[in-house]
Amino acid sequence: MASDVDTAPLVGRAELVQTVRSALLGDGAHGQTAAVFLTGESGVGKTRLLGEIGDRLREQGAVVLTGSCLDIGDASPLHPLLQALRRFDADLSTRARTSSAVRGLLQMFADETAGPDGAGALLERVSRGLHLIAEGRPLVLILDDLQWVDRSTRQLLLYLLAGLGDLQLSVLAAVRAESLQGAHPLRRVLTELRRLRTVQVLDLAPLGRADTEELAAAVVGRTLSAEAAEQVWQRSGGNPFVIEELARDLRDGRDGLSETLREIFLDRVDALPQHAHAVVHAVAAGVEPVQHWLLAQVLRLPEDELIDAARAAVAHRLLVGADDGYRLRHRLVAEVLAHELLPAERSGLHRRYAEALTAAPGELHQARLAHHWRLAGEPARALPAAVAAAQEAERLHGYAEAHRHWSAALQLAADPGPLTVDRVELLENAAEAAHHCGEHARALALLEELAALRGGEPSCALHIRRARYLAAAGRSALAEEEYQRALKAADCSPRDRAAAAARLAELLLHLGRYADAGERAREALALAENVEGSATEVVLASSALGFSDACLEDPDAGLAVMRDALDTAERAGQPEDVACAYLHLAELLTGPLNILEEGVVVARRGAERVAELGLGRTWGTRLLAIAINGLFRVGQWAEAEKVVAAALRHRPSGADAVELLLARCRLSVGYGDIEAAGRDLDAVATLLAGGGARHVIPLLTLRSGLAMWEGRHDVARLAVQRGLTESRSDDVMILSALVWHGLRAEAEAHASRTVDVDPTAVRRLRDVADRVARKSAGAARPVRSVVEGFLALCAAEVSRLDGSDPELWAVSAAEWDRRNHPYPAAYSRLRQAEALLARRSRVATAGKLLREAYHVAQGLGAVPLTSEIRELAGRARVSLEEREPNGATRGAPTEESDDELAALTAREREVLALVAEGLTNKEIGQRLFISERTIGVHVSHIFDKLQVRTRVQASAIQLRNHRG
Repeated sequence: MASDVDTAPLVGRAELVQTVRSALLGDGAHGQTAAVFLTGESGVGKTRLLGEIGDRLREQGAVVLTGSCLDIGDASPLHPLLQALRRFDADLSTRARTSSAVRGLLQMFADETAGPDGAGALLERVSRGLHLIAEGRPLVLILDDLQWVDRSTRQLLLYLLAGLGDLQLSVLAAVRAESLQGAHPLRRVLTELRRLRTVQVLDLAPLGRADTEELAAAVVGRTLSAEAAEQVWQRSGGNPFVIEELARDLRDGRDGLSETLREIFLDRVDALPQHAHAVVHAVAAGVEPVQHWLLAQVLRLPEDELIDAARAAVAHRLLVGADDGYRLRHRLVAEVLAHELLPAERSGLHRRYAEALTAAPGELHQARLAHHWRLAGEPARALPAAVAAAQEAERLHGYAEAHRHWSAALQLAADPGPLTVDRVELLENAAEAAHHCGEHARALALLEELAALRGGEPSCALHIRRARYLAAAGRSALAEEEYQRALKAADCSPRDRAAAAARLAELLLHLGRYADAGERAREALALAENVEGSATEVVLASSALGFSDACLEDPDAGLAVMRDALDTAERAGQPEDVACAYLHLAELLTGPLNILEEGVVVARRGAERVAELGLGRTWGTRLLAIAINGLFRVGQWAEAEKVVAAALRHRPSGADAVELLLARCRLSVGYGDIEAAGRDLDAVATLLAGGGARHVIPLLTLRSGLAMWEGRHDVARLAVQRGLTESRSDDVMILSALVWHGLRAEAEAHASRTVDVDPTAVRRLRDVADRVARKSAGAARPVRSVVEGFLALCAAEVSRLDGSDPELWAVSAAEWDRRNHPYPAAYSRLRQAEALLARRSRVATAGKLLREAYHVAQGLGAVPLTSEIRELAGRARVSLEEREPNGATRGAPTEESDDELAALTAREREVLALVAEGLTNKEIGQRLFISERTIGVHVSHIFDKLQVRTRVQASAIQLRNHRG
């Protein structure tokens, strides 16, 4: 029997439907990820809209996958995606290739085992599988009841919407607004996602009075009287579900209903035939969707009677039937019915569910099984299912779900019945799962319970574990004390002692206590010499020792220790140890030692090595990010872009993706690709929704730099102030860079006269600069050298507030020349020339400085810096082209010159060659793994250098210089 609700018109939502369709598959969304999240109260029509929009998207040729999140709080990882794939597979009939791809992805989930690349690898394989399913068509993932989404699915959404891959994916999801209260994890995710330009969060409001009357009239079949229309409006508040229910009562002549939703729903249920009444209660007690076979086992009705009962429940608009099972038309029904059954009736229903699931052949749904046995009052039978569900979640790297299952198992173990339960093992597993998913307070509480259960003096291993948890929770002082206790514990084995010393050295290193870190690292290395298979401890301790020596006046010793660590790791053959050693060596060379060229070589070599070991996606990406940063500093930006493209092929996620996106963003800021830089910063903020404090200063420094190129000096100031307030980092190098950006923002505000200078901010920044100078005085010479370069910039920026001092800018340029950092050197020369011209002195020197800066900026492709140099040169009537003795312009084509492309960088030559092939900017970007916007910047730069105005003219020069 058809449902009137199904045939009722979609009232008051036409504009919203068009907005969502355009956002997901319109011209603006073509070729990139997009998402729309619909939020609203229960019954406002979110699910109906998902279905309507999904049908229209299918008509447009999109592949639409539809799934729902479970409401039991401990669903299996990635459940809605699995459900969507199974539904889609069931609907396939003619596309054999697509069906094969779907089943291949489902089989991948079934075969998934924990691997060295962790959850990130699983997400990448999911992305690749979805790409195969799409077959070049737009792919839309529709998720209902997202407020119940599991952590793994949240991570998948963040990964896909960060835009790292080439999958054109659109996401449409519905969220019950009233569920997002307090510390609900989805609240922060949605807050971060709102920053993405391709993500919209639309609040679905109730219908207005006119639309309410129109919908009610459609259900009733006639125009309502003024009194009836007023009653429906007042009772419903514009909620479409309640409107339909009240209008149906009017149509069927039912009067005297209570004005509360509870009474409305109870009246509808009471009007059902006996068996249909039982069906609704059973579905309300189950975990949706409730499959037909499962419902039959629970109610134990003959098949014909069950079908008739289900048909009646659907006809009465309380249930919805689909291929995968039955659902309540609205979850408010379950809330109303929850108090209508006696406790014995409720437990009986859950018992029958559990027995049916247990007896079913094939795969057991452990999470559901544990849920039903628990509510059936059978903790002894729920416990094994909860443990199995936890283990299944860990296998799929769903540590948040595993934590909930282990916690449920602990509660159930309080009354295990005849089962013998190892509570110590449960506590250990629960604590470790809590630690992995970031529930540090919970991990520590479980650890205390474990210690109390064992009794006596805590073991050395327990001290080490507690210290790890304390350090992760940010309680460094207590963590240090725990490591000290571990080292003094009577039962501390040589291996435990080496591990405690190495981890303590790492902790002290992060605290900036380099001397103490070096001492502990030496102790750990001495202990590890007598422990077989202690490569991990050696690498960890060597990292601390290498950095300690490098930062305390002995960089050569630090470098030697790190090279030894790499040799040790290679001999031991443990992949993660080798990766860790390469990473720290590359960080040491490109960081404290500032040996950039060698650091880049080590980073790239290390990336190749760890890729051979199967860790390219994680450790390899981080190593390539180090290489990109090094190439950026030495001015090899075109080469850095190639490394970015190589790293993106790994499809990184989490912290690895953050490192890469920040490195790519530095390039975008330098190029002046504001849109790409903003997109990367938004993606970083999204990926850091659950943490990532160690990236705060680089993130905010880049935000400040981007804002300054946009002329938003007040925004740049706020970013720097936030960095100084929210971060407690002791890294003098990144702090000095942040302070320079802060002082530069104040100087730019002063020069532009668009924003008043903040004297308090200037005073604070100068105080921080003085503190950094004092702190770096005791550091190794290479560290001091980098910091001194930034402090020279800081001093020069301060002078801009009261008549820029050209001598200070000359000092800054010399400092950065000495370090082979061309970009800040060129910037310093621009400011030095500006100061000289402002004083109307040494105009010839100013012209030379501008030409030198222009040559460097042109070679880098630094469009904003180049533009500022041109603007200043234009105002001062300074020629930026040097003249040769014969009167020709240096660098310009002459009759003797047969290479008109000499001024182009390597990357610009690549772009020009593809332009000459007739490719569009988008096609070139896809070929070179660069954003379309960045290609546009390159093309503009090429036109300027070649002094042409069209692609045809540029192509002609390319062809002329490559004849034959």
